[in-house]
Amino acid sequence: MAGLAESGSNPDVDLLYDINGLAKDAPHWFDRAMEYVGEYGLLLASVLLVVWCWWSVRRRGGEDAAGSVAALVWAPLAAGIAVLVNVPIRGFVERPRPFRDHQGLDVLVSGKTDFSFVSDHATITMAMGAALFVADRRFGLAGIGIALLEGFCRVYMGVHYPTDVVGGFALGTAVALLLSPLAMAVLTPVARAVEGTSWGAWLVRGRSARGAGAVVAEARGEERASAEERDLAA
Repeated sequence: MAGLAESGSNPDVDLLYDINGLAKDAPHWFDRAMEYVGEYGLLLASVLLVVWCWWSVRRRGGEDAAGSVAALVWAPLAAGIAVLVNVPIRGFVERPRPFRDHQGLDVLVSGKTDFSFVSDHATITMAMGAALFVADRRFGLAGIGIALLEGFCRVYMGVHYPTDVVGGFALGTAVALLLSPLAMAVLTPVARAVEGTSWGAWLVRGRSARGAGAVVAEARGEERASAEERDLAA
């Protein structure tokens, strides 16, 4: 392959040509699908996964519901912070997009004029996946799987080197996990305070504060009745 000949012994570029070469052999409709999935679809899937996890936590309720919801709130916040951290990194490294330095790539998305390292898409999806893992391991593993697929799509589309993707994975994971203790220390009390409001209880536990109070009152009434029956029996 001409691209491999031009790449020399650089494994990063070799892998770029190998993965992007799959796009040349794929049907046109498949490339268009990969373009949409890699540009928008997997980002949307990450957001929907967070919403699904929230719905699951909300239905389960429990004493730790506020902490779980706080961890879910941290997921998009971690992604946003990671992207902000990436801004000075991109400006410092100033790595051009691969199609600017290497011929023969099948670029599926046009109009990419910014720098390549690190990949924002890989950073966002991995940050959300790692933060989800803190809240729920099953959903977190699914989120990490989405991030890995996103990284493959970015190289397949010809807009990133493999090391751009790996750098995004590292950045997203570092921000999500290293800042998680501080984020939870701030967000958990906020979630508990919201849980105590009439509308916040629905967001955290799936029922209103009045409904929760009624359940507690009913339980206390049953305990009181049982105590009276024991007294009469005695």
